[in-house]
Amino acid sequence: MASSGNSGTTGSTLLQPFSEAINLSVDQVNFVVCQLVALLASVWFRLYLHPSQTSSYVRHAVATLLGLYLALFCFGWYALHFLLQSGICYYIMIIVGAGHMHKFCFVIAFGYLTLCQVSRVYLFDYGLYSADFTGPMMIITQKITSLAFELHDGMARKEEHLTPTQKSLAIRSMPSLLEYLSYNCNFMGILAGPLYTYKDYIAFIEGKTLHAKCAVVNGKIDDRCEHAEPSPVPAVLCKLLVCGISLTFHLTITKMFPVAYNIDETFVNTANFASRVFYLYFSLMAARPKYYFAWSLADAINNAAGFGFNGYDVNGNERWDLISNLNIVNIESATSFKMFIDNWNIQTALWFKRVCYDRCRYYPTIATFIISAMWHGVYPGYYMTFLTAIPITLAARAIRNNTRIYFIKTKGVKLFYDFITWIATMIAISYTVVPFVLLSVEPSLKFYRSWYYCLHVVPLMVMLVLPIKSRRKESEQNHSKRKRLEVENTSTSNNYAALNNNLDQIPRPS
Repeated sequence: MASSGNSGTTGSTLLQPFSEAINLSVDQVNFVVCQLVALLASVWFRLYLHPSQTSSYVRHAVATLLGLYLALFCFGWYALHFLLQSGICYYIMIIVGAGHMHKFCFVIAFGYLTLCQVSRVYLFDYGLYSADFTGPMMIITQKITSLAFELHDGMARKEEHLTPTQKSLAIRSMPSLLEYLSYNCNFMGILAGPLYTYKDYIAFIEGKTLHAKCAVVNGKIDDRCEHAEPSPVPAVLCKLLVCGISLTFHLTITKMFPVAYNIDETFVNTANFASRVFYLYFSLMAARPKYYFAWSLADAINNAAGFGFNGYDVNGNERWDLISNLNIVNIESATSFKMFIDNWNIQTALWFKRVCYDRCRYYPTIATFIISAMWHGVYPGYYMTFLTAIPITLAARAIRNNTRIYFIKTKGVKLFYDFITWIATMIAISYTVVPFVLLSVEPSLKFYRSWYYCLHVVPLMVMLVLPIKSRRKESEQNHSKRKRLEVENTSTSNNYAALNNNLDQIPRPS
């Protein structure tokens, strides 16, 4: 591996001539090339290390070693932080025990991540690389904390105290060191994720995904499970097409709408309000395709390895969205702040819900946004974005709960309501995330000043005027509904029990 030298990257400089030829930074080229290598390796992994002909031990070992090599190529010796963070937390899990491991691992994993983010941004000037070693550490932090909470739920809590989701994800025994490292550092997700649950990953490695995701009918596994294993090729090709379109858009259109132009003094002083609103929307929309590219490519890599099958839809079509991280159509057509968040970085949103929102007794929305800011990094712009999102989210929820019922009586009125809420959502999202892109305090405050802090003031006024249903009160109202559903779902639970018995009879590859 070539040394980093003064090339502007901490990883390999083997591709430096190529990066100069296409006028892209070498760290970006390293990232894309490693992801393409991972894509090819995924195809090989599925075809030649299939669980029907290869032991789980070999699959774990190969996935881990390939992942660590790709990390070393991209980030140099800084990739050792991935092993160090994982190793420290694994040791903590063993010595602390299931009763408190979730608390210790959450603090230590987050603390280690934050220290690395501070050192990268403030102590060592790496020139604000688009691909830096703390990116993969963010995913590893998610995996460590998720696993710790799932082990705590499965080994230290009574089943009657768990929510249905916690029951389904609970882990009853400590994973081996190899299984743990494979989960954290496998080549399919070490560079760009996405996050997935430990149970889903182990089912993939052991070749049990198909049976686990098939529907249960009258206590029997769906007949489609008896057929040939579904091919991921159509899903992979579709996601690679999305990658190509997103990358083309990013390399062409995005440069035409720089977000920083929103604070250009000439533009602010001469453009009318409508022009500024339109530019704000288009500049932030143009900033999204790079995320579409990275997440779609990561999803395609996992699918190519056979990971990501999520059963069949009502029409009998295969679903390869188990670990998908975005829904572009729902993002661009979101009619509420929540709808946008639920379809953007989906697996991360689920992680925040499972480790914070569902477990926080007081002010879960505020706590979740603060944890989200901490996880993203130490740039002030991140905190400004997520602190701005708190009142906007609460106000949007209050408006929806108090007004929506009056606008859904006819299709025409509902269509008008959806159009208005779409416009409001796009403006609110764009306004909120400008600091996330600008990063620094002064440019972010300059933008908000130019808008007279209007989307800070208005949500606060809405919260004072409209009643906001508390999470606790809403939970109490839904408690009786859940009780009725438990009775109705008794037969379904028996079906799942039958499925588990069938799964236990499936022989493990050896």
